[in-house]
Amino acid sequence: MSTRAKATLAASFAFSSFIIWAVHYQQAREREDMFQGVIRDDARRLEKMRQREEEFRASSRKREMYEQVQNVVSSDQSNKI
Repeated sequence: MSTRAKATLAASFAFSSFIIWAVHYQQAREREDMFQGVIRDDARRLEKMRQREEEFRASSRKREMYEQVQNVVSSDQSNKI
C-alpha cells in the first residue's frame, strides 16, 4: 500500500470512529434530557394534585360554613317537594 492510501485509510478510520462516538454521545444526552423531562412532568403533576387538594379543602370549608348559615336542601329532598 502506498503512503497516500495508508493516510486515507487512517483518516477514514479516525473520521468513522469520531462519528460513531458523536452519535453515542448524542443518544446519551437525549436519553438524559428525556429522563429530566419525566422528572419535571412528575413534579408538575404532583404540584397540580397539591393545588387541587387545597382547592377541594377550601371548597369543603366554604360549604361547611355556608351550611351552618343557610339551610341546604339535598337534591333527593328537592325532588320530593
